[in-house]
Amino acid sequence: MNLALPLIAALLFQATPAPSPDLQATPTPKPVPVGPTVVLETTLGTVKIVLDKDKAPITVDNFLKYVRAKHYDGTIFHRVMPNFMAQGGGMDVQLTEKMVRPPIRNEAANGLHNARGTIAMARTNEPNSATAQFFINVRDNFKLDYGMTGAGYAVFGQVVEGMDVVDAMVAVPTTSKGPHGNLPMIPIVIKSARELGGPAPPPAAPKPAATAKPQTSPSPKK
Repeated sequence: MNLALPLIAALLFQATPAPSPDLQATPTPKPVPVGPTVVLETTLGTVKIVLDKDKAPITVDNFLKYVRAKHYDGTIFHRVMPNFMAQGGGMDVQLTEKMVRPPIRNEAANGLHNARGTIAMARTNEPNSATAQFFINVRDNFKLDYGMTGAGYAVFGQVVEGMDVVDAMVAVPTTSKGPHGNLPMIPIVIKSARELGGPAPPPAAPKPAATAKPQTSPSPKK
């Protein structure tokens, strides 16, 4: 997803349209995780996310590396879909995809569900292809869970403040530009992403390796 903007975003969510809520299972709600907290300052407001390092250690560590390197600063939510999700973290306002680190192992089988307010990794049709792109569920998307759609999409945290901001994101009118569909007509920019109480960011961002282009599927696409 980070690799190929259109591929990842589009593949993740376009390939698999959001299922009707009444046809999905309803897992027992899980308590809010206790772990590292990241604050996204966006052009529509602030979103605070608590990460579940216990259930998704690889994914959380990967996400925090990008946060500490200021990778997300200046990136946009490039794919938003009402009653589904908001996806971002991979490209800038010019739709230029940012360099990313090597992909990580899919932790979707960690018992966490793609419920409203959770944050999960976007990826291509290859299960272990997630890099920097993520999406926030604005409804219960249990069809994206492990076992429901094959490998599933790894949930690694939950929004604890600012879901009204995320709801506002998916309400922004969208358009298509080249391979990018569901693209907000007014850019939704992540002005900064910071870990509360975390270590100071490194003086210079590491040089991540470029990744291949993701494909279309339930994990948000481009």
